Amino acid sequence: MKLITELNKKNINDYVDYIDGVVIGLHSFSVFNNVVYDVDEIKELSNKYKDLEMFIKIDKNIFNDEIDSLKDILIELSKLNVKVMFYDICVLQLVKELELDIDLVWSQTHMVNNYKTCNYYYDKGVKYALVSKEITLDEIKTINKLSNINTIVEVVSLPSVGFSRRKLVTNYNKDNNSNFKDLEVLEKVTNKKYLVKEEKAGTGFILDEVLNGTGLIEDLYNSGTSYILMREIDDFLELVQDTKEYISNECKDKEYVSKYEKLGDNTGFFFKNTIYRVIK
Repeated sequence: MKLITELNKKNINDYVDYIDGVVIGLHSFSVFNNVVYDVDEIKELSNKYKDLEMFIKIDKNIFNDEIDSLKDILIELSKLNVKVMFYDICVLQLVKELELDIDLVWSQTHMVNNYKTCNYYYDKGVKYALVSKEITLDEIKTINKLSNINTIVEVVSLPSVGFSRRKLVTNYNKDNNSNFKDLEVLEKVTNKKYLVKEEKAGTGFILDEVLNGTGLIEDLYNSGTSYILMREIDDFLELVQDTKEYISNECKDKEYVSKYEKLGDNTGFFFKNTIYRVIK
């Protein structure tokens, strides 16, 4: 099992000795990023960090007027040793049409939730999948057991929970004659706080509580998970260093699990089944 990270600053060099890969937001074609890179910067990184796996995020809806630009970008990325994480299936279609040699990662948020669909995409040539945050640990184990796809599981982050193309912060400011850059809202049912962040592509909602899956890494390791993903939080370098050592020692160090209980008890949906009910 490998460790990959998504960072909030352009400080890959601080982490390169402790990670196997890094997730990079592509300028104008990805969402939920604190930093983004253009194609030329990605080329420089690929040449500088030849042993580091790079996962390039193209995880937004693609519009007709963006297709030609995207084609040019995919052609350039195909010349590099990178993987492309896609949301819009037009990326898969363009890679096929252009006959490009690119490793693809199915990264369609809530949709990556069962082994049959993972196998469908695998048969289409997609080798990797970023598993949905809304499924349980047991469901992830089932995907690992019954699918050939290489799974990526997010284990530490401030998790994103939704995205809208609408400019919700802008609309809020207009209605309330205010000038907020970001908003903080309280969800009344769960009594949890969410950060509302607007960017060019739309507005995202982020839970203001750390997802702590450190105690589940051993289970993920033993079930055949290919990668775990950590998105940068406070004191991140120490966490990454400890996690890399923990994985290297086959997840036997129980002190690691105890140490990172300090991140809190929010395990997201790892132990929470999603139940659909008809409301009469």
